[in-house]
Amino acid sequence: MSRAAFRLIGIGTTLARYRLDEMLDLLPGLRALRWARGLLPKPRGDIGSLARGARLRLALQELGPLFVKFGQILSTRRDLLPADVADELALLQDRVAPFPGSEAQRAIEAELGQPIGQLFRTFELEPLASASIAQVHAAELPDGSAVVIKVLRPGVEQRIESDLRLLKALAALFERHAAARADRLQPSEIVAEIERTLRAEVDLQREGANASLLRRNFENSPDLQVPRVYWDWSKNRVLTLERVYGIASDDLAAIDAAGIDRIKLAEKGVRLFYTQVFRDNFFHADAHPGNIWVDATRKDDPRFIALDFGIMGTLPDDDLRHLAENFRAMFERDYRRVAELHLEAGWMPAHVRVDELEAAVRSVCEPYFTRPLAEISIGEVVVKLFKLAHRYELTIQPQLLLLQKTLLNIEGVGRLLHPKLDIWAVAQPVLSELMAKRYGLNELRGRFRDRLPELLEQAPELPRLLHAWLRQAAAGETRSRIRSEDLARLADVSERGQRRVVWAVIGAALLIAATLLYALESGGPRWFGIPAGQWIALVGGVMAFVAALRQR
Repeated sequence: MSRAAFRLIGIGTTLARYRLDEMLDLLPGLRALRWARGLLPKPRGDIGSLARGARLRLALQELGPLFVKFGQILSTRRDLLPADVADELALLQDRVAPFPGSEAQRAIEAELGQPIGQLFRTFELEPLASASIAQVHAAELPDGSAVVIKVLRPGVEQRIESDLRLLKALAALFERHAAARADRLQPSEIVAEIERTLRAEVDLQREGANASLLRRNFENSPDLQVPRVYWDWSKNRVLTLERVYGIASDDLAAIDAAGIDRIKLAEKGVRLFYTQVFRDNFFHADAHPGNIWVDATRKDDPRFIALDFGIMGTLPDDDLRHLAENFRAMFERDYRRVAELHLEAGWMPAHVRVDELEAAVRSVCEPYFTRPLAEISIGEVVVKLFKLAHRYELTIQPQLLLLQKTLLNIEGVGRLLHPKLDIWAVAQPVLSELMAKRYGLNELRGRFRDRLPELLEQAPELPRLLHAWLRQAAAGETRSRIRSEDLARLADVSERGQRRVVWAVIGAALLIAATLLYALESGGPRWFGIPAGQWIALVGGVMAFVAALRQR
């Protein structure tokens, strides 16, 4: 039996142990297997009493890194998942037993090409932290600088490749047997997103570059500390960073014991989020409390410390501008403008009427704005707007989903630190100031100045291009080329439909031919007493119908 088959059996056993057999209901093609539920043993008492979301979370943790990522990414699809399941999946923690420190040492020596004693003054075999993709060891550089070394687990890339192949096969199975649900959940898209995330996380050189850019963006900042990257001790499978000390942002007892002003800290967290997104367009997209520490040495002017830079987000300029204007319109309760921006950005199909969309946006936002400002969650409003987009069968871009997840994380941390935090009051002036800087006259002048050499270089070509265009217009030879994802999708559906009809007609014709051959008692060679021509027509007809069904 192949390794994939063993892995598939292992996955099935784990899902059965956590009684996730109810997932069969999602696959109409496999509903015939529901009778097998009665053969499954009863769950352990501690498992049986758990809610479905908690059972799914524990099963994914047991299945390994790829499935943990699957759950984490799935948790961002609050526009698709029930809230209780999404909340549980958002709690997924990627913590596993460490591998031996001696193996980590060998991996570091192989990657950096020197014995550990020559690379570092000291190296601690006992890891500081361990996750499914890498683990972290403390060390000292030859000059005495305290550092941490992140090193990939041996063979992790091969395991990820193997599980990715399996997950792609499962996604294809889901799409084939649950087409209606697959259109909403888009399993292949989710698997592709997992693949992108994991490939980024196993490239530690890329993570180091992310850390460097974020550090540069907040150099000498009183609000955020980012550890320094030591490039001479870093490669694709090894990353060496400055060692930092702090308190996890959800450890309220330790934060209070250190005498840190939690209200200031919470407000700084909100401002940092908007600054990363709208000033730098480069944000930490895995901002759970384990990756966001608090500097214990700064009591009156607190500061966050960022860790783990494997998942960072950035948005196309157009999306960023539309998003900023959306926030501002929401702050001003200008639902008409929110609707117009959704259409302008292409987040809604162009055929949607703006007054209809305005009414839908009002129905989403107004219930929130009747609450006290301190109880309003911007993240929840964004989730509701994404669900609204989904109602119009629109696909949300992965980077926007990443931003939504980060927004919910930041609001969660902020409200944990200061339950009465008025996120609207903190965010609105920050956003207005950042918008004025990013899209103000000075910024516009700067961009024009930067592109001036390019514009001057192209200027001599303009008269010739204008003359050519006018000549084509006068001769009636101008052409318009329109590209649309909706049109492309419609064309694809139409093409598949045509192929299905062709195969079905061929199948029907062959079956009729087989019937006629039988009725007319045709001659020629016979197989099992039936004319060979009838066999050929019959088999050909069945194959044509199978081909037609595969075009769905």
